[in-house]
Amino acid sequence: MDAKLKVAVLGTGIMGAAMARNILRAGHEVAVWNRDPAKTEPLVGEGARRAATPAEAVEAADVVLTMLYDAASVEQVIRSAAPAVRPGMVWIQSTTVGVRDVPSLAALAAELGLDLVEAPVSGTRAPAEAGQLLVLAAGPEPVRQRVAPVLDAVGARTIWTGDDPSAGSAARLKLVVNSWVIAASNAAGEVVALAQALGVDPQQFLGVLDGGPLDLPYLRTKMDLILNDALEPASFAVDTARKDAHLIVDAAVEQGLKLDGAAAYAARLDRVAGQGRTKEDMAAAYFASY
Repeated sequence: MDAKLKVAVLGTGIMGAAMARNILRAGHEVAVWNRDPAKTEPLVGEGARRAATPAEAVEAADVVLTMLYDAASVEQVIRSAAPAVRPGMVWIQSTTVGVRDVPSLAALAAELGLDLVEAPVSGTRAPAEAGQLLVLAAGPEPVRQRVAPVLDAVGARTIWTGDDPSAGSAARLKLVVNSWVIAASNAAGEVVALAQALGVDPQQFLGVLDGGPLDLPYLRTKMDLILNDALEPASFAVDTARKDAHLIVDAAVEQGLKLDGAAAYAARLDRVAGQGRTKEDMAAAYFASY
């Protein structure tokens, strides 16, 4: 589909801004809204229309995309947009939410006559800015075709997990993916802390792994952020990772699982958030070791 779409992006933080920018670059019309209007300024400079309210943003939109903090903020913003919503408008819901949140958001979509596509994304700042996110999506076939130009603009590929966006198949997969991301990031911080405490050069540790099956580019990336004091600007901030970590623990508990590691990672992120590091990269969990 080469049709030019009118897209409203609600939430222009790290991920939302990058997604809006790539939708603009793909030739679509983009309206942007954020609670902090200053976060829309760069996008306005690139051709986006800034909206004062969510309702103003979605006026005349073909597609609405939400990339916000959590399910509560998504519901609040969509209800604020409701006066301008038209039946048949497509809603791409990309905020990472809990398994329990999906049915209520699907019910809200049905209440307002929105065609919902569940579409959390996997990736951090760099792939988001490059339009190389992995989109994990659920939605019926006719709606998939309508949102394809938007998903293609923000992602390198889309994995469709199901036809029913109310079943939460995409949200479930996203939580599994993020459980690994958070575990690997936390491990990077603990390795650095342990190496320093034992008088081991962290680079010597990486030399042991070099080229072997235990080597991991992501581990090196997070260790570099810690060692080079480069935790800001964040690729995946402590406050967001902390929220996701608790969603993972909650989902596990609901299934009768006890994930000791996930619970520990959530607690470490809680501790560094308490140190005032909420906007730093989640590799700042390193400081929970002290």
